[in-house]
Amino acid sequence: MMRLAIDFENPADAWWENGGRDLWETIAEGFDTSDVLLEGSIARSWLEEAERIPGWSDGPQYAPHPIILKEVDQDEIL
Repeated sequence: MMRLAIDFENPADAWWENGGRDLWETIAEGFDTSDVLLEGSIARSWLEEAERIPGWSDGPQYAPHPIILKEVDQDEIL
């Protein structure tokens, strides 16, 4: 399992306005969802699509993308 999460340190709005918000809503379960758990191949496929949207790499060096990928620990309660 992989976790996709909104990186709130990324101030770039272009990605969200250029279709990122619509893409995020395809996997988010609610309007206020800031992270989701997905099977690894689905998460990677989603990220490949996200990278095609203008604004993906517009953030600062410490938060280059609006969405981050985190591995889920085996011990984490899901």
